[in-house]
Amino acid sequence: MWSLETLGRVRLSRHFFMRDFLYSEIGSFHEKQNIPDNPDLAIATGRAFCETLLDPLEETFGRVAVRSGYRSPSLNQFGNENKLNCARNDNPLECHIWDRGEGDAEIAGASVVLPWFADQYANGRDWRDLAWWMHDHLDYSEIWFFPKLCAFNLVWRPNPIRRIDSYIAPRGCLLRPGAEPNENLPTRQARYSDFPTLRAIAYP
Repeated sequence: MWSLETLGRVRLSRHFFMRDFLYSEIGSFHEKQNIPDNPDLAIATGRAFCETLLDPLEETFGRVAVRSGYRSPSLNQFGNENKLNCARNDNPLECHIWDRGEGDAEIAGASVVLPWFADQYANGRDWRDLAWWMHDHLDYSEIWFFPKLCAFNLVWRPNPIRRIDSYIAPRGCLLRPGAEPNENLPTRQARYSDFPTLRAIAYP
């Protein structure tokens, strides 16, 4: 039997613990619990998410700030029903419920901010510079960018979709699943030529 304290102490990767993803402003304000129905599955998908995507970001750019991490099915449903920016539980793009599917249906994601890039974005830097860096360096499934702080939803799946969308101008879909980027590799690389060199972790 999992206790919430024990669950929070589970280390998902070099840089992240489960506790980093359990806080919910919706849950705190509305006094709703945010506890996985299936802790073992939430841990497994969360570990894959952190090791594959978040650890390389933190190693390369410094701190990754988590804005919205895991949501239990009941909390996410409450958020959706009360128009609190939560997708329906059955929406295939809902990435915050880490324990709702197995096999190819597994999914884990979070809304995060890179302070290193947010400072540059505040001074007018194009969000697509970061989008193309992640496309060329990370095994992501989906990325959705938002105007405040250039936050983005970053998603892991066992079989990545490779889709990038944005609510920042130019709004819309930057890259559709299965499509080739509309900028060639040298052009993309020129966008992020001043970025730090990728630092990844080799897990056994």
